Amino acid sequence: MIQIEALPAFSDNYIWLLQNPASRRCAVVDPGDAAPVLNWLQAHPGWRLEDILITHHHADHVGGVEALKKATGARVSGPASERIPARDTALEDNASIRVLDTDFQVFAVPGHTLGHIAYFSDQPATPLLFSGDTLFAAGCGRLFEGTPAQMHASLQRLAALPEATQVYCTHEYTLSNLRFARAVEPDNPHVAARFEEVTRLRSDNRITLPSTIGLERLTNPFLRTDETSVKEKADERTGVLNPTPSAVFAGLRAWKDTFQG
Repeated sequence: MIQIEALPAFSDNYIWLLQNPASRRCAVVDPGDAAPVLNWLQAHPGWRLEDILITHHHADHVGGVEALKKATGARVSGPASERIPARDTALEDNASIRVLDTDFQVFAVPGHTLGHIAYFSDQPATPLLFSGDTLFAAGCGRLFEGTPAQMHASLQRLAALPEATQVYCTHEYTLSNLRFARAVEPDNPHVAARFEEVTRLRSDNRITLPSTIGLERLTNPFLRTDETSVKEKADERTGVLNPTPSAVFAGLRAWKDTFQG
């Protein structure tokens, strides 16, 4: 059975540490810095880092890969179409990879970067999703390389996963994302309740993750582009009638890029 722990890095990154206590083997997702992982291994003698999973090529996700591979010999897996340091296994859309005796399916989710991938497993009692910088708690990543249509399609693919799926993204952006969600849907009671809860958590310097797909469907404006209230707000902001959910998404994403809340 996999246990998951967050190793904080930089100002707001999380490196996800997957653990199999029975075998004392572990894996990490998106180690932008090697130090938190090496420190954990030093504090837990007898554990072996077996796998390093990468979602995309940005430095705050891959910066620690080479040092970790050199120190541990762990297998490095990441998107086939991006330059990933020390990569051993190149992963395409719909590939499968076995990590800690658990099978993960690979989803291509372009938008934030063109080659971005996510990892999903429905083998545990509670399904798991490692979404990188595509789907955030109450938000989504910026479009550095892809198009709004690509990102919207990627998010819809993830939104179709079982609602109990635990969402492990890689940044502590939840509170700022919910400020935007409140601006989009000021009358959404689920957004209001989540904002209050997350405000309490952050005031105690506590983590707000993981989320769930079910909660994201209720509170994440970027997954709610077919809702009338969301479309009307996007139309109001853009000054045009957005004819499709993808166009609504584009309007929301452009607004979020300049949002001061």
